[in-house]
Amino acid sequence: MIEGLLTAPQGPAVLVTVARAEGSVPREAGARMLVALDAFHGTIGGGHLEHRALEIARAMLAGGGEAHIERFPLGPSLGQCCGGIAWLAFEMADPAQLALLETRRNEDTWRVVCIGWSGSPTARSTSASAAEMPSSAERAVGAADHPTGLFDASGRQLAGGDCPAFDRAAGTHVLEEGGRRWLVDAVLAPRAHLMLFGAGHVGAAIVRALAELPCRVTWVDERDDLFPAVLPANATVEATDTPESLVANAAHGTTFLVMTHSHALDLRLSHAILSRPGHDWFGLIGSETKRRQFEHRLRERGVDSARLAEMVCPVGLPGIEGKAPAVIAASVAAQLLSLWEAAARQPDISPELN
Repeated sequence: MIEGLLTAPQGPAVLVTVARAEGSVPREAGARMLVALDAFHGTIGGGHLEHRALEIARAMLAGGGEAHIERFPLGPSLGQCCGGIAWLAFEMADPAQLALLETRRNEDTWRVVCIGWSGSPTARSTSASAAEMPSSAERAVGAADHPTGLFDASGRQLAGGDCPAFDRAAGTHVLEEGGRRWLVDAVLAPRAHLMLFGAGHVGAAIVRALAELPCRVTWVDERDDLFPAVLPANATVEATDTPESLVANAAHGTTFLVMTHSHALDLRLSHAILSRPGHDWFGLIGSETKRRQFEHRLRERGVDSARLAEMVCPVGLPGIEGKAPAVIAASVAAQLLSLWEAAARQPDISPELN
């Protein structure tokens, strides 16, 4: 998903994307920022690089510039201590494209955008001389005659014009094909999926804490009236009095967190989760005393000791002992981020998209 950028802009805007990153840079390839004349959303890392990107984007808005890519050596040209090189792609935002991406926030999508010409003379750089810049004739046959293509995970084209073949496994990258330079931008759905049982104060605080993070949340409770009228974009509600069925049907790689209003329901859900095949992460809110009680009762129900040892209870980072819902939520959110980032570094065991 495009980090909160999926809502169509009110008026003209420029989409800035980190197309390539070499060495130490503030943000990774695929980070994006949407720039209007008087506001911007998202970030490519802040600092002088972002300030310069805002200037370039707003100059495009004022002068009608075409899509292009620029190279920023962070140390020599911008005085940033990162020392790496960031390649930024600039393009006019397409409201229809953003609206389509909004409908696909839980599905992988690839954008393929013509951003100029192959070869060094056509890649504008913060250190390029006037002789290295594309001519007006070159600009006239530039990216405008190559509309952006949108593709799904199978490679089927969803929208746009002719685009070159590309490697979906390569993530966000720059491709040179047919004398053109193309941005291949992987807009991937979050792999991390939390199934959260309990709509009380702590559950609500956790949903709020995760609202801007790269994950999806399925929020489960039988008490429909407890859910807020407005949900974060990454959360969906399941109001059901048979939550165990959701556990049974959840895909491998789902993260489970149980904190309902009832210890009896907590126990039933714990048994259902720990009886699943595999080793999905499972957190249960409670004290060490609650853990010992649940371990005893779950053993009686046939859960083996090795699986019980994987149950996380209490939840949250060690050393954070505050009981306020917001404190617990911050601690749990950090714990889950650590878990999900570790999984993302292990492709064979990372949570699958479901």
